[in-house]
Amino acid sequence: MKIIIIGANGQLGTDLLKVFSSPIGTKNRWQVIGLTISDIDITDFSKVRQMIEEKKPDIVINTAAYHNVPECEKNPQEAFLVNTLAVRNLANLCRTFNIKLVHFSTDYVFDGRKMRPYNEDDTPNPLNVYATSKLAGEYFVKLIPDHYIIRVASLFGLAGCMGKGGTNFVESMLNVAKTNKTTVQVTSNITSSPTYTYDAALKIREMIEDNYPPGPYHLTNSGYCTWFEFAAAIFRESNIKIRLEPREEKEEEAGVKRPLFSALTSKKLTALRPWQEALKHYMASRK
Repeated sequence: MKIIIIGANGQLGTDLLKVFSSPIGTKNRWQVIGLTISDIDITDFSKVRQMIEEKKPDIVINTAAYHNVPECEKNPQEAFLVNTLAVRNLANLCRTFNIKLVHFSTDYVFDGRKMRPYNEDDTPNPLNVYATSKLAGEYFVKLIPDHYIIRVASLFGLAGCMGKGGTNFVESMLNVAKTNKTTVQVTSNITSSPTYTYDAALKIREMIEDNYPPGPYHLTNSGYCTWFEFAAAIFRESNIKIRLEPREEKEEEAGVKRPLFSALTSKKLTALRPWQEALKHYMASRK
């Protein structure tokens, strides 16, 4: 089967490309085509159609997104172009050519007021432009008979460590430590579910190979924590001695509303390993 991965040099795309290219543990032999933004711009609708017609994939996995939350507030037209209209175009093409579409969304589609992990049956209520544009994209994907909408959260993967200009929260914290600061303030009132992209990629391959039913899925490592607790675990795992101070994020300071509790859980998928174990694997792999 032929599979196209759009955004193949991002954190998630890199691990998807690695997992689907590996023969270890796979039930199928995949012909994998990884496309970066230099290969295809999903906002160029005619070129996306040309690519689909030429390559004739069985499955398209789309990891492309405009996900800088503050920038989305400043540039809503760009956010909706990438996260909604381009997804609509891709979804229409997949429906026309009978292609399975795997599309990624976000924990930010929820408002955080539940104060418990959200499952697939919970009703979204986005608070900002980024979240609204991602939720709108979901509705177009749902029009395809064969689709997965996979909501992820707080991704960290080796491409953020090694990729050009790439970063993630783990690398950001380690970079702070390199500046020889003795104290760092980290947000303590926002809770999420850290997700290791390698673990997510393995589960996505399983879903496709075992032909899971279409629909929305929540895919994160099990458990949840605040950014402050995540930072503490990162420094512990790295044997870095640094003073952590909690800081509460206020909407008026950040300039954008964010859900304060957006942890995810799934009623459909078996839980991935705890995020603490995933962090240990990441730290070992980056060395």
